[in-house]
Amino acid sequence: MLKKLPIGIQTFSEIRQENHVYVDKTGIALQLIENGKYYFLSRPRRFGKSLFVSTLQALFEGRKELFTGLAAENTWDWSKQYPVINISFAGVARAVEEMKQDIYNILTDNQEYLGISCKNQKDIGGCFRELIKKSYQKHNRKVVILVDEYDKLILDNLDQTEIALQAREILVDLYTTIKGCDEFIKFAFLTGVSKFAKVSIFSGLNNLKDITLDKRYATICGYTRHDLETVFADHLQGANMDKVREWYNGYNFLGERVYNPFDILLFIKNKFKFNNYWFTTGTPTFLVKLIQRQNYFIPKLHNLRVGSSLIDTFDIERLQLEPILFQAGYLTINDVQQTGAVTMYNLTFPNLETRYSFNDFILEYLTNQTSEKSEFQVAIYTALENADLQSLQTTLISLFASIPYNNYVNNTISSYEGYYASVIYAYLASLGLDITAEDVTNTGRIDLTVRLEDNIYIMEFKVDGKGSAMDQIREKNYQQKYLAEARQKNKNIFLLGIDFSADKKNISEFAWEKVES
Repeated sequence: MLKKLPIGIQTFSEIRQENHVYVDKTGIALQLIENGKYYFLSRPRRFGKSLFVSTLQALFEGRKELFTGLAAENTWDWSKQYPVINISFAGVARAVEEMKQDIYNILTDNQEYLGISCKNQKDIGGCFRELIKKSYQKHNRKVVILVDEYDKLILDNLDQTEIALQAREILVDLYTTIKGCDEFIKFAFLTGVSKFAKVSIFSGLNNLKDITLDKRYATICGYTRHDLETVFADHLQGANMDKVREWYNGYNFLGERVYNPFDILLFIKNKFKFNNYWFTTGTPTFLVKLIQRQNYFIPKLHNLRVGSSLIDTFDIERLQLEPILFQAGYLTINDVQQTGAVTMYNLTFPNLETRYSFNDFILEYLTNQTSEKSEFQVAIYTALENADLQSLQTTLISLFASIPYNNYVNNTISSYEGYYASVIYAYLASLGLDITAEDVTNTGRIDLTVRLEDNIYIMEFKVDGKGSAMDQIREKNYQQKYLAEARQKNKNIFLLGIDFSADKKNISEFAWEKVES
């Protein structure tokens, strides 16, 4: 009989006692404990952070009966049990008083659990300090501090900057207490989605070791290929594993790439139906608003090159799109380039689910199209597959004509010349096509290259007579990059120049030609 799937279960003891599937992360937990004292880990939502925190708690509390058959069973000293303070932010607080009340409730729960009473319940930092010190004195053991979703109070309020800043100050009062209590602490582990600058959140807690991009802990959350081939072997019998990898693998934290665990569990539960399970649990409305506010050129997201400072942290008062997309899990590291002391990361969508779903979601904001969107997607795909460029032209003209006028009036990005290319890119990306945006050649950059089984499309876009798109393709001989591939694989190459009129808000010229290879 197959073990039950732990869908929505984040408590280690429940998974082990109720005979659910468990991917053993206790070996990594032991490695962490042996090699350091203070840790921080950033991972996307629903990636297993809470379960790992729960595993650490059971380990430090000495619950040996839960670890039968796991890596920690015969290597951990079960004679020692440590008092554990568990701080986990679950609910949504949209006002300062609600945030403070949440923290009071969390500290009260820990006092009851550890048999401790704080004198001043309303002093967040003071009560936390007293909780740590009294727990140490009562149990005669150093204290373990586990913080799950350390940043949730801020992330829930990024759309109201002033509240987010006040949330930051509240959390600073809480977290800086940890360093002042070093003599009473055995181990501290903090998790979250985002990486805010340490000077703003962990002020004074500069001894916190960030293992987010540490190769040794790349698989601390998520499932590996080995996990799917062993732990989930019976559950995945008969599944198309190449397609599973294409849809749900690809998250890279500078080690072995991992699968999204939430997707895998739902994929199995739904009898191998491929769907965007993880994406639908949290729509990126705030990110799309940020894209609109910054007039962001959407095709850049397909293969983004950023420095380590941009990927590492972000600031509430100077929000940038790239680090948020990376930390939230919509983008991942494709590869790393080191030039001297400078590290550059190439970011891209980790898999088909994120690429399809994110661009499909963006389309609704860029175009305000709902019911017509699917019809246009089918028509575009069919035209490209059949190399029917006349139908493609007709479809694209109809597409832009169907965008409501008020979408241009109320949307600042629609006045930006990259808007038109962004719309076409988002449509193509939402179809799961093989796309290269800003495709580098020895003579310049192709706006978009789209590759299908039989056809390669080289696309260039211009707005309001800033040169001719087709003329640029010819002048730069962009097709040369793909001539060898076309000959080798018997593919057709099509050059496609599209000019737009901002006044007409539509295509002004649509030129194309087939390359004789």
